[in-house]
Amino acid sequence: MSVEIDPITLAVLAGRMEQIADEMDATLFRAAFNPIIAEAHDASHGLYHAVSGDTLVQGKSGLPIFVGVMSFAVKAVIDKAAQNGDLEDGDIYIFNDAHVGGTHLSDMRLVRPYYHDGKLFCYLASVGHWHDVGGAVPGNYNPAATDAFQEAFVLPPVRLAKAGVIQTDIIDILMRNTRLPQSAQGDLNGQLGALDLGVRRMDELLGEYGADTVRAGLDALQDRAETLMRAELTGLPDGRWTATDYLDNDGITDVPLPITVALEISGDTMTLDFEGTAPRCAGPVNIALPTAVATAYVAIKHIFPALPANAGVMRPITVKIPEGSLLSAPFPAPVGGYTETILRMIDVIFAAAAGAAPERVVGNAYGTINALSISGTRDNGKPWVMFSFYGGGHGGAIDGDGLNHGNAPISTATIPPLEILEAAYPVMFKQWALRPDSAGAGTHRGGLGAVYEIEVLEGNGAKAFLFGERGRYAPTGVAGGGDAALNVFSFEQVDGWQHPPMASKMVGIKLEQGQSVRLETPGGGGYGPASARAPEAVARDVAAGFLSAQKATETYGTGWQEHTA
Repeated sequence: MSVEIDPITLAVLAGRMEQIADEMDATLFRAAFNPIIAEAHDASHGLYHAVSGDTLVQGKSGLPIFVGVMSFAVKAVIDKAAQNGDLEDGDIYIFNDAHVGGTHLSDMRLVRPYYHDGKLFCYLASVGHWHDVGGAVPGNYNPAATDAFQEAFVLPPVRLAKAGVIQTDIIDILMRNTRLPQSAQGDLNGQLGALDLGVRRMDELLGEYGADTVRAGLDALQDRAETLMRAELTGLPDGRWTATDYLDNDGITDVPLPITVALEISGDTMTLDFEGTAPRCAGPVNIALPTAVATAYVAIKHIFPALPANAGVMRPITVKIPEGSLLSAPFPAPVGGYTETILRMIDVIFAAAAGAAPERVVGNAYGTINALSISGTRDNGKPWVMFSFYGGGHGGAIDGDGLNHGNAPISTATIPPLEILEAAYPVMFKQWALRPDSAGAGTHRGGLGAVYEIEVLEGNGAKAFLFGERGRYAPTGVAGGGDAALNVFSFEQVDGWQHPPMASKMVGIKLEQGQSVRLETPGGGGYGPASARAPEAVARDVAAGFLSAQKATETYGTGWQEHTA
């Protein structure tokens, strides 16, 4: 049955469906036990097409990388249900297999078919970053992993609930394969609650408007997104632009790994071709194909921020990922450090897009989440695992300086507050500050990175694991902007401060009570030539402590000194 839908009804339906996804996000954030979900919002919810699994609507508070990648998770469940041939109302599938669902094994996915009047209407999905899912390293970021089994317990799509009845055996398996079962159980309950709420809100929506009208609205939203994307591309010049950047190493062999893209625009279409990217590597900076495709979407969404978040945006865009590259690694290749690789993908897409539309892009952001895990045993004998990621500077843009100490551009995830981390774990932050001289120079400079220093407080000591990047290849500027500072990691030992030989990655560094680790994160790349920066802006940066007088003179000359108070 074809239903004509007027613009006002379409706008109302779009808002209502976005609100459903947003409310699912909020439900999990309030209920989750671990701070990576509760505080950092490393999770997402959405509505997905009943047949294709394509993204229909995603919550605004969840991670952008999940917009594209969760459609692959839903497709995996559709395929699994087709094999079983017995999908029914009340079923819930759960899995963390990154090679079919994207991202990494810490992200636990729940997919639930939504039925209306006995017919499958769409899928609801929830994904959240669990604190620990087994594997060799607490927190699961293992920079020395050479296969997925060293990263975490691998769960393929299995049915957690059958016709509304929870299969407790599956929960028993999950809880036995985590160092923090209480946290995992709390996060699982939160995700189940979010799905339940989504079902209730969809019942209300379809009860009010009818299934045919809502379905027509969803189709119209995707068609409109495609039309808008084609219009945006038509307004850009035709041509082909290339860019290459590098990962420091794969955590196993200290050899740089190139990521290359050729961006081509022809009329109302775009192609992103990653031919020339490094082949699959031994360490965990590989990513699965679903993750690579989703990352291209995230970059496009940054370049065209006004476009809606659904699959229609990608219809005019072809993403070519070379077989055998580190961007399409098959199971059981390790993929735990996916965040570092997708950040570099975004960087090269921005760099290439600067050739076509420099006003739409920014200098490279700091380019690493610096996933740091510190774990040990408390004085009372109970284990603890502190996992978190850390911020840095964003790139300068045509209309201003970059953001100081921001979150990674792959997500809206916030950095957990130090008060939360100190309350939950036996650590103390001795520094949490902006890092002077870390921003890339430019007409509009990049944002500043940060300095974090964390001390272990209890007498049983701890072990630290770091998975980072940008220790050898700095975030670059665009349109003539300068590079930012490199990432620097150090740790305290009896003979003084040390640096890891792999620059940005390390495994099992022992820390005694009173010893610390320190992160000095990169800033963002600059935008435009430094020679065009206003002298008074340089003087303000020096006065604020963002820039040392020596660095200011070396980079911008002496003209700024006339504007000092």
